[in-house]
Amino acid sequence: MGHREDLRERWARWSARHENGAPVLPDSTVMDVVRRLEALEKPSPHEVKRLIHRVAGPSVSKVDVLRGYRSLVARGVLTASPRVLGALCLKPVRTSSGVAPVAVMTKPHPCPGSCVFCPDVEGMPKSYITDEPGALRGLQLGFDPYDQTVHRIRSLSTIGHATDKIELIVLGGTWSSYPRDYQEWFIRRCFDGMNGHDAHWLEEAHRLNETAKHRNVGLSIETRPDLVTVEEAAWLRRLGVTKVQIGIQSLDDRILALNRRGHTGEDARRACGILRAAGFKIHAHWMPNLLGATPESDLEDFARLWDDRGVRPDELKIYPCAVVPGTELYRRFVRGEYAPYPDDVLVDLLVRCKALVPPYCRVTRLMRDIPVHHITAGCKNTNLRQTVRRSMARRGLRCGCIRCREVGWAEVDPSTFELHDLVYETQTSTEHFLSIQCPSSGEGRRLAAFLRLSLPNGVALSSRIVPPELVGSAVIREVHVYGPALSLGTRSLHAQHRGFGTRLLDEARRIASSAGFARLSVIAAVGTRAYYESRGFSRGDLYMHAPLRETRRPDRSRALPSKARGGVLRGAASRSVPGGGP
Repeated sequence: MGHREDLRERWARWSARHENGAPVLPDSTVMDVVRRLEALEKPSPHEVKRLIHRVAGPSVSKVDVLRGYRSLVARGVLTASPRVLGALCLKPVRTSSGVAPVAVMTKPHPCPGSCVFCPDVEGMPKSYITDEPGALRGLQLGFDPYDQTVHRIRSLSTIGHATDKIELIVLGGTWSSYPRDYQEWFIRRCFDGMNGHDAHWLEEAHRLNETAKHRNVGLSIETRPDLVTVEEAAWLRRLGVTKVQIGIQSLDDRILALNRRGHTGEDARRACGILRAAGFKIHAHWMPNLLGATPESDLEDFARLWDDRGVRPDELKIYPCAVVPGTELYRRFVRGEYAPYPDDVLVDLLVRCKALVPPYCRVTRLMRDIPVHHITAGCKNTNLRQTVRRSMARRGLRCGCIRCREVGWAEVDPSTFELHDLVYETQTSTEHFLSIQCPSSGEGRRLAAFLRLSLPNGVALSSRIVPPELVGSAVIREVHVYGPALSLGTRSLHAQHRGFGTRLLDEARRIASSAGFARLSVIAAVGTRAYYESRGFSRGDLYMHAPLRETRRPDRSRALPSKARGGVLRGAASRSVPGGGP
């Protein structure tokens, strides 16, 4: 309880200064700062800080100016400018992918696994340590879903981020092992936190969120491959889940057994098939340097993620194995039965792995966020991603994953955009990765938006993994527009709110209709239902649907040029978009 009260007291003090009462700066001072900011061409964070100190004084922070700026906008004195907001925003990378991520943690609960590398700290969900950033926040707030959601939204908003499009990320133990009444309560209370209103049941919380100030545009949970079933997938949809983080860790059954994972590579393939057929985005976790592995076997295993049509995840977290006290792996390390790779060997392995990642996958992490003082042996390099990127550059290599190609905060010229269709096969579907890309000097093409279209095949239907509601449907599994998260209705020189989502939907309709499907369905997050309704989709039980009666002709007045990507991809082929654009 002490931890919980401490965090709430600190937040109250922060709010008292930055949220309540009148602005701390005179309007004239804020307007002077804003005028000078608008005159600067892409100022660096250091330049912004120096300007603020010169104009307003050395004790004034970005947050102080931001608060005054928002007050002027609210009173109609100034018009909101994404450029100014971007300059005043703290930690802009947090929302540079287009949404505001809100991570919440479940309470401690027994896990069905007994992995040799997994820490089991009293009072924490298994595999989490008390002072990991997200875990610490959960602990201090008593793992209360409402408090965690509200606290995180307020924190992001206070430092300048738009928070009307929320990606809710549920972390903690194995989600599927928690009692379902707890799961439903936890999700409902998260929605209550976004809605600013207490609902009596989950469906009410969902309905309120459709028009709430903070709308849910994505919801992910974590689970194990052996706990994914057709029935479990249906339950996850009823909760509002759109993405499943799945702990594959390895596809090598020998390595899985040595590390006591409790599942097989075939379990992972089956789980990916079920999740893909149900429209979920698949966010896999993979661990190099497990007990019994070598750099050579790890590279072979990593290649299987893409060569094996039963896997091919949409996103990937890479967690190099580390030795943490209290684990079975730690005891083996002490006995000399295990040794982690030296840093140079690990970096070399990750360089070779990153070079294999196909353009349809996003590598979200290269290292687990464990404080280094807890790591007895293993990589302690907190900027491992940057180290790997520099090593790739020295070798003339470039990672082609989504994260490394996102347009981010860059201003974009719509006339340069091209529509690409990357096609690849999985065990249960033909996948179309539709993307809108623009050139970037010296960095290849940058990704402004994409859509994942899944065309289920006969294997999916015959194995009865397709939900009854999706039989006969092509399925949109994700629509994402990159660039900084902007408030709904805002327009700027960034990629968001330029109609890219609509153009991608038009092309998905054309492809699905040409393939003979009678209907196009989408796994819509709760807060995106109104968006899809405005684009011709109607509500079903767990999904939204639009009929496809005939092939749609391109609207050439809004067409983007089409272009096929050159080169050969692992398990994929690029195609020109028919008709010159959507």
